[in-house]
Amino acid sequence: MHYRIILRILGILLMVFSLSMIPPAIVSHIYDDGLYSIFYLCLAITFGTGLLLWLPAYNVEAELRTRDGFVVTVMFWLVLAIFGAIPFILAEELHLSIVDAIFESTSGLTTTGATVITGIDQLPKSILFYRQQLQWLGGMGIIVLAVAILPMLGIGGMQLYRAETPGPVKDSKLTPRITETAKALWYIYATLTVVCAISYKLAGMDWFDAISHSFSTVAIGGFSTHDASMGYFNSQLIESVATIFMLISAVNFGLHFFAWRRKTLNHYWTDPEVKFFIGTLLITIIISISILSLTRTYEPLRAISESIFMTVSIATTTGFATSDFTSWPTVLPFMLMLTAFAGGCAGSTAGGMKIIRVMLIVKQGHREIKRLVHPNAIFSVKLANKPISEKILQAVWGFFSVYMMVFVIMMVAIMMTGIDQITAWSAVAATLNNLGPGLGEVAANYGSINDTAKWILCFSMLLGRLEVFTLLILFTPTFWRR
Repeated sequence: MHYRIILRILGILLMVFSLSMIPPAIVSHIYDDGLYSIFYLCLAITFGTGLLLWLPAYNVEAELRTRDGFVVTVMFWLVLAIFGAIPFILAEELHLSIVDAIFESTSGLTTTGATVITGIDQLPKSILFYRQQLQWLGGMGIIVLAVAILPMLGIGGMQLYRAETPGPVKDSKLTPRITETAKALWYIYATLTVVCAISYKLAGMDWFDAISHSFSTVAIGGFSTHDASMGYFNSQLIESVATIFMLISAVNFGLHFFAWRRKTLNHYWTDPEVKFFIGTLLITIIISISILSLTRTYEPLRAISESIFMTVSIATTTGFATSDFTSWPTVLPFMLMLTAFAGGCAGSTAGGMKIIRVMLIVKQGHREIKRLVHPNAIFSVKLANKPISEKILQAVWGFFSVYMMVFVIMMVAIMMTGIDQITAWSAVAATLNNLGPGLGEVAANYGSINDTAKWILCFSMLLGRLEVFTLLILFTPTFWRR
């Protein structure tokens, strides 16, 4: 383990992250809310700490190994959550404790969207912007941004990219060089953000709300500048823009890359994961419309619009809301929460287990049924008419098993702190899947639950963002053996 290299990289990444304090400071100057000094102080603290970590090892040169990459990835997300919480602690308007500030910071960076803050409409603009910016940085992963910079400093970045990038296939690269891959992903990500912001503005938002919500929409984060979330605007056009960009952001960014490179959209319609994803959404929407209409919860037209928006929002793990879905009748709240377990496509900014894993599990289950009927026959699981290796299928089942075990253990741990079963189940589901809103006591926000539960949920958010194994591997003795 190259500890000096790890400290050097953490120092560099912290110095880069310190620059994220500049935009909210500028917003503070524009709206004259008096908080710019806090962000300048946070910039100095973060940059200074990074410099102290970097200086002792600035001239150390060594190849970054895979194990080093895992340590850097996990440590940086932990460090980011701590340093990202400093503005929340220093801003007296928020009245947040240290645990609440770290919870809010972790939720933003992991694009979970769970909040402990109430009275969001009354917050200073700079704090609102900072919350949204945290989600934008976490959406693609600030590690990937750093990967584009590290090679210029003489450090290879493939190990970091492999550790942080979501999805079951982590060694595939869009371009031959990892630097070009990271840059390509960020170009696409930034372009989508700009187009989304302009679309929101044209739909009726002011520029501040348009830019802020474009950050959390493309990042699939769910933070809003208003307590009522998207319901504040009461606009079908704005909801339509949000729905479109949530869907785009929940699709594999590799497909967006090829669309940009080859100037074609044909591969979207032929991709099996996208087809399975859209099919799942349509089934859920139809069920929701049927139940809301039959129970006369809404009139038919509103039942359609509410079902489409909330299904896309929850299934993509964004967490925006136009209404209180937790009060919907019968099985709907539970069903929508379940869709978050599948989440979006691999290689997207969405949370959850990823649709491709769910699809492979379904296909493998179908294969086992056929084997019972024809015990001597040989069946293979295929995607796009290509057989999937048993190694990948075993990895998918292994991930699913660990994911479910972690979910149960975390839920029991939350219940042991005195929280009821419904709240505990939904809180872990919402944080592990990086969704945000839950049921019961955490339907509106997480401010009322105890501090111990908040620490557990912070860990849950990190587990979900790093797809469980990246974090859990550090707790195994095998990882630390020479």
